[in-house]
Amino acid sequence: MVANKDQIFIGIDGGGTKCRATVFSKQHGVIGTGLGGPANPLHGLERTLESIMVSTQLAVKDAGLQSNTVNDLVAGLGLAGVNLPGLYQQISEWHHPFKKMFLTTDLHTACIGAHEGHDGAVIITGTGSCGFSYVNGKSTTYGGHGFSQGDKGSGAWLGLEAVKASLLSLDGLGPKTALAETLLAYFGTDSAMGIAESMAGKPSSAYAKLARSVLEVAEQGDEVALSIVVDGARYISDLAYRLMEQKPPRLSMIGGLSEPLQKWLDAEVVALVEPPIQPPEMGAIYFAQKSVNI
Repeated sequence: MVANKDQIFIGIDGGGTKCRATVFSKQHGVIGTGLGGPANPLHGLERTLESIMVSTQLAVKDAGLQSNTVNDLVAGLGLAGVNLPGLYQQISEWHHPFKKMFLTTDLHTACIGAHEGHDGAVIITGTGSCGFSYVNGKSTTYGGHGFSQGDKGSGAWLGLEAVKASLLSLDGLGPKTALAETLLAYFGTDSAMGIAESMAGKPSSAYAKLARSVLEVAEQGDEVALSIVVDGARYISDLAYRLMEQKPPRLSMIGGLSEPLQKWLDAEVVALVEPPIQPPEMGAIYFAQKSVNI
């Protein structure tokens, strides 16, 4: 099928913390945007679909279109978690409201957007962490195994390591750290158990909210916080070197921690990093445009 000249697309970028949607007209470019909640199906399929629809409806409204226009949109979805075959299948089977829907990983659409449809590599450092390259028709992924199995150097990983170190410090079973006082104040409690209770059963996005505090305490010279940040940054630098083995023409970093983490990375890696040309939701639009014309 070939899209006609008036076809309107929507690009959706869904991650562990938020879901962004952009409505794009071939004639007028970006005409609307919307923001929804977490959209990683690994942490709940229902919540993911709800976030997709919230961001979609807000983007459609922002574009000045009627709500039923959703049925005429060709959608490109780049979602976290769908690198796992089971989750990809679940989303693929969704009775979506779009005219057509094309699904891929958030890594893929982030890479397409960062390099405006050309070959390249990206490192995601947001709630989770992952590396992805697309060179000469071949995609390669490193990391992206999920919060409980990996995501080293990510916001969620930094937060989790800070919580663990703080609890050990407060129990007198680990080195003293200013992270403990920082987290006690953050949660409004006076005990290790109060921190533990506050984080019990929380998703990765809740841990990711602590990342900026970890970086701030590290900046102040706290040895424990410093060791956590340095360890995470070492992983991201190693990820960059691994990706560059694929010889991508460009490397970009994307995510909430991409800028604050750079000062902790190897100088050689920082020199390689170029700013993304377009955001992941535009990458999702490029993906949908290409897919609908195949």
